[in-house]
Amino acid sequence: MFHLSCSARPVLGLTTLVLALMSGTGAMAADRVTGEPFATRSAVIAPNAMAATSHPLATQIALDILRRGGHAVDAAIAANAALGLMEPTGNGIGGDLFAIVWDADSEKLYGLNASGRSPQSLTLDHFREQGLEQIPPYGPLPVSVPGTVDGWFELHGRFGKLPMTDILAPAIEYARKGHPVHELIAYYWARSVDRLSKYPGFREQMTIDGRAPRQGELWRNPNLANTLERIAREGRDVFYKGDIARVIGDYMQANGGFLSYEDLAAHRSEWVEPVSVNYRGYDVWELPPNGQGIAALQILNILEQFDVEQMGFGSADHVHLFLEAKKLAFEDRARFYADPDFMDVSVERLLADDYARERAALIDMERAARAYPHGDPEVLREGDTIYLTTADANGNMVSLIQSNYRGMGSGMTPPGLGFVLQDRGELFSLEEGHPNVYAPGKLPFHTIIPAFITRDGKPFISFGLMGGGMQPQGHAQIVMNLVDFGMGLQEAGDAPRIHHSGSSEPTGETMSDGGTVNLETGFDYAVIRELMGRGHRIEFARGPYGGYQAIMKHPEFGTYFGASESRKDGQAAGY
Repeated sequence: MFHLSCSARPVLGLTTLVLALMSGTGAMAADRVTGEPFATRSAVIAPNAMAATSHPLATQIALDILRRGGHAVDAAIAANAALGLMEPTGNGIGGDLFAIVWDADSEKLYGLNASGRSPQSLTLDHFREQGLEQIPPYGPLPVSVPGTVDGWFELHGRFGKLPMTDILAPAIEYARKGHPVHELIAYYWARSVDRLSKYPGFREQMTIDGRAPRQGELWRNPNLANTLERIAREGRDVFYKGDIARVIGDYMQANGGFLSYEDLAAHRSEWVEPVSVNYRGYDVWELPPNGQGIAALQILNILEQFDVEQMGFGSADHVHLFLEAKKLAFEDRARFYADPDFMDVSVERLLADDYARERAALIDMERAARAYPHGDPEVLREGDTIYLTTADANGNMVSLIQSNYRGMGSGMTPPGLGFVLQDRGELFSLEEGHPNVYAPGKLPFHTIIPAFITRDGKPFISFGLMGGGMQPQGHAQIVMNLVDFGMGLQEAGDAPRIHHSGSSEPTGETMSDGGTVNLETGFDYAVIRELMGRGHRIEFARGPYGGYQAIMKHPEFGTYFGASESRKDGQAAGY
């Protein structure tokens, strides 16, 4: 069972610790009070408020907003704006946003889908005329309407307290004066420069004399500062109906693109109802498609048919079962997930208990499947993202994820604006008749997904894990670690991860060889040999896989626990 919700684990006494070291019993974990050799540190605990982001400066910005009486939504927007400057390798105002908000007044979860649609003037025939079988990952063709700025204003209009000028002020100041670039961000930035510098505006605005900023070097982006100042002062319409929209539209038309001023002017975010499954007494919440969040819920529904706790973390049975459940869910993801207006199966049916039992029955615990059929309910690719979560003194909590896709996005960088447009449209299929086939004015399949856990109708954990197709895999693993294996909030993110690639994709690729399994350091070699014997193709991890942040509201004490893992440059902090 999940012990953290009730009480902290006892700390080993000195005598016990010394005896363990002398005897060799538990020696691998003897330097971790949790007993887990992979644990990096304790969770952060604070009485009033908490923020966890993938960048320490963004976390401090969020805390400053909270100290000034800001709502958790205000803090999340401020942190997101800062991350667009500080971590452009994963997000920015040229991308999309999704959020789940726990509102303490109504004691209810609210979901926001702030993703943008494909250009109205771009048709499926154009791709065929170009002889394309897939939408290119970079350049003008995969660009869809950026939804982030509208998402900020929707969240702020419903929940915000502080004026937007105050919320965006820290990001604007850092954009003008500069901030030191962190290690992991410098690494991914350098990887992006060569492939994106050929697109107009990128080299001039997103490099220093044609190179990426180095670790510790100050990065300034005065163009982004000017853009954020206008947004703060003039509101969302300057981005979608004003001068910024015109600059974007003119730039795209001049450079072989299709995104237009009219596409931006027509954009609106959508408030949606989060969906959930109950996993061993815990309600796990995701947003419905066009995102992939329900894949995590489908995985959990399948896992619940088995006694995972008895298997033990890191055992061959644990890893094998998870991989097979993931494959099953991702076959449905490839066939059914799309813009909800185009889906031919209901979310409710995909998450039904009897359907989960039917799918679980296909698993052979002794042998890895090379392929699974997608389900019959009625009869990924890489991606860099940021995830953040905030919680305020009034009990409001925000789970927010934002991305450009493929790291820094399409490479298309409108003049004078200081940000790159997303390439989310790459995830459309070009297969006629597929629910996710490209069409004008359509929402693409989306990988970015925020998550939330409630218990007995009360807020429990706001969490997320970034990284393309890793996200639903990671969400399910976090829940397993917490619920089945009794890990604490920090441990659940530190635990070594399982990553499977090669499943069928919403763009049309089909799994036929079982795919590839990547295991992070920490799995016993005897387990790896056993998995290979069951037919899994194992490779060394090419990670890191994901970037986890989480906040837990302790059900007994009301205090906040925060977690931020070592795979990113992030920080959890509270006051």
